[in-house]
Amino acid sequence: MSYILDAMLDLLNLGTEIAAHRKRARLTQAALAERSGVSRATIAALENGAARELGFGKVMRILAVLGLDLRLTTANTGRPTLEDLQAERGER
Repeated sequence: MSYILDAMLDLLNLGTEIAAHRKRARLTQAALAERSGVSRATIAALENGAARELGFGKVMRILAVLGLDLRLTTANTGRPTLEDLQAERGER
């Protein structure tokens, strides 16, 4: 699998997981938005993989409402650099 696809799956996974936990909690996007203080449009974009930027505080508020947290792990030193990704896409 390409580096680009791996990176995209990681980004999409956050929104997918949030959507799954929201649905298990029987919350609508609007209810999650109200409880977290994040707009429904932002939550929809995150869940659909269309969010361009999302601040750390917003992510943490969404996760807190869902009873989730963020865990740190050792960095994957095999991850590509921006230059690696650009070269793979032929953008150099």
